[in-house]
Amino acid sequence: QVQLVESGGGLVQPGGSLRVSCAASGSSFRINIMGWYRQAPGKERELVARITTEGNTIYADSVKGRFTISIDNAKNTVYLQMNSLKPEDTAVYYCNAVVRRTTGRTFYDSWGQGTQVTVSS
Repeated sequence: QVQLVESGGGLVQPGGSLRVSCAASGSSFRINIMGWYRQAPGKERELVARITTEGNTIYADSVKGRFTISIDNAKNTVYLQMNSLKPEDTAVYYCNAVVRRTTGRTFYDSWGQGTQVTVSS
């Protein structure tokens, strides 16, 4: 039982910055990976960035060098710092966590509700 609560979305000018956050809560769970996905109108949901609890990261080529993902293991919270934003970054951003129960070894996905990020002049 894991709930993901996102915050920080909004409207920003091209070239601006925004940071979105996602906090995981619940009982008797362990997180292996947290990440951010996004979905623009008419497009497939795509991976933006992903991070393990050890700090290993993966970024989509389209955001590499502009976005930074980080994790606070003590708070079960993942952050996505978005700099040099472009109109094509406009999308609903979804938080994802790969988790397991503390008594188990099988991992499963949990998803947040999504937060809108709009980049427009």
